[in-house]
Amino acid sequence: MTSPVPGMVGGGQLARMTHQAAIALGLSLHVLAENADDAAALVAADVSLGSPGDLDALRAFAKGCDVVTFDHEHVPGEHLQTLEREGFVVRPGARALVHAQDKLVMRRRLGELGLPVPPHAPVRGLDDLGRFGDEYGWPVVLKAVRGGYDGRGVWLLDELPDELPGVDLYVEQRVPIVHELAVQVARRPSGEMRTWPVVETVQRDGICHEVVAPAPRLSPGLAAEAERIATTVAESLDVVGMLAVELFEAPGGLVVNELAMRPHNSGHWSIEGATTSQFEQHLRAVLDWPLGDTTPRAPVTVMVNLLGGPSTDFAATLPLALGEVPEAHVHLYGKEPRPGRKLGHVTVLGDDVVVTRERARRAVEMLRGDA
Repeated sequence: MTSPVPGMVGGGQLARMTHQAAIALGLSLHVLAENADDAAALVAADVSLGSPGDLDALRAFAKGCDVVTFDHEHVPGEHLQTLEREGFVVRPGARALVHAQDKLVMRRRLGELGLPVPPHAPVRGLDDLGRFGDEYGWPVVLKAVRGGYDGRGVWLLDELPDELPGVDLYVEQRVPIVHELAVQVARRPSGEMRTWPVVETVQRDGICHEVVAPAPRLSPGLAAEAERIATTVAESLDVVGMLAVELFEAPGGLVVNELAMRPHNSGHWSIEGATTSQFEQHLRAVLDWPLGDTTPRAPVTVMVNLLGGPSTDFAATLPLALGEVPEAHVHLYGKEPRPGRKLGHVTVLGDDVVVTRERARRAVEMLRGDA
């Protein structure tokens, strides 16, 4: 019997780590990358080059796959609908994925489901923004409806600006944040779902720097509520594959911030920290295979993202970091180092949050060349 061929649109680090999980399952991940030096294209054997915005490239790619999935959301919905009409298996489907592509659609749908979202409104001009600020109070958060990530497409405004930064925008009330959280759920077409423990994320300038699993300062009640929100979203939107729900813990309870229907930065800890990683689980889910156990392997797992420093040189720093923090699990994405670029991550498992976090941070400092 021939093994199925999963295909992933996008050649970044998420596809690279999904490829690594595929190998262990005896699978070969087919990757559609835009460039030959993309992170996944450097390691996968079956790579097609093409733009996710090119329908002909998507169609040609899909012909070689049993199921098509994604490492990013930047694929036109109309192209995905065309592929589905032509009989290709796309997971998650276009009707689900739009809620990760269009933040205003997502906000409205979650509100209809009775899930906690901040007050929000579309912005077509300065008058809309001004009225919202006057009603809900300044500062407000202005966001791009599509395409924003890692802090891009988000503006915190203390007052009405002279002009808008774009045309496809919406505004929402600023949420007073106690903690930033994320919860992941995997769902297969049969409806089977598995969640991982809720994690705490540390964000700086809109970029995730650290993840602590499980969230150390979260009450059991709110943890259960976060998992309920995630499974409700996955089932109601008919998500197939991985779903990450980013949340704010506010003084009044949980508020949904963002959705991602793919493996997510908040789940990298699961490669070593859980019985089944998010990457293996995503493959299982989109192939409609039984889902794996998500039990943590240690009381504490800390993942720290590795951003490039002024003098990052892994040929020199990697042996030093491995020597000083031998328990660190280092993942490098094959990207050319430059300051601020997300080059990899480090995961450390332990018993104590403070000690485990210090060890993971130390390994990253050494890899960056800061030590």
